Amino acid sequence: MKTQIIASAFALASTTASAQDLARTLPAAADAVAPALAGYATEDLFGSVWTDERLSMRDRALVTFAALVTRHEADTLGPHTELALDAGVTPAELSETITHLAFYTGWGNATAAAEAMAPVYDARGVTAEDLPALAPDLLPLDEEAEAAREETVQSNFATVSPGVVDTTRELLFNDLWLRPALAPRDRSMVTVAALITAGQPEQMTFHLNRAMDNGLTQEEAGAMLSHLAFYAGWPKVFSAMPVARQVFESHAD
Repeated sequence: MKTQIIASAFALASTTASAQDLARTLPAAADAVAPALAGYATEDLFGSVWTDERLSMRDRALVTFAALVTRHEADTLGPHTELALDAGVTPAELSETITHLAFYTGWGNATAAAEAMAPVYDARGVTAEDLPALAPDLLPLDEEAEAAREETVQSNFATVSPGVVDTTRELLFNDLWLRPALAPRDRSMVTVAALITAGQPEQMTFHLNRAMDNGLTQEEAGAMLSHLAFYAGWPKVFSAMPVARQVFESHAD
């Protein structure tokens, strides 16, 4: 089995420039302890899923990074930070991703990710000038869409927790979502990836609709589900599938 895995990895390396980077994300212990797991990783996950062109290598790296942050897998974030950077995600985009995910997955997940990423950024010479500004010029607000969202939240929750309603408006949708270091499509994409990974499909309808409005295609969204099955687990992806189907059908109409 070990010889087959090495041969598969060599074959993959001959066909894609990112094969070596993908192989580095698999701990050596996997081959020693679970050679079948290493075989599935090399031949199926790395050799088939990651090379499926329905979602770019860059987007797959960003989606995987978001899933690992959500799952608090700080031990694996170093190699995946390197992979994302090599796949074309910028240091600023990764920085902005963990800032964004602090609000959607919890502060601890984001700070643990920052600690895991710091040695990679240091080794690659990333400086403060390469990172998002603390207070940048924000993107324009879609006032009609924000008014509709605010009306829904106010009517349902204003008497439950005014603080949540206010900070959701002021911090998230009038600030965080308008920061330019992460494109609206990518910001929506990592949010959806985080919700799927966290097993929160009930929150997906709004955000997957927003992702598609921001430019994520149905083909890309479907490929993201297939990709996340490996990193979040099949049950969480199947819980998200009915929501995705409903959103796809509404966009088709």
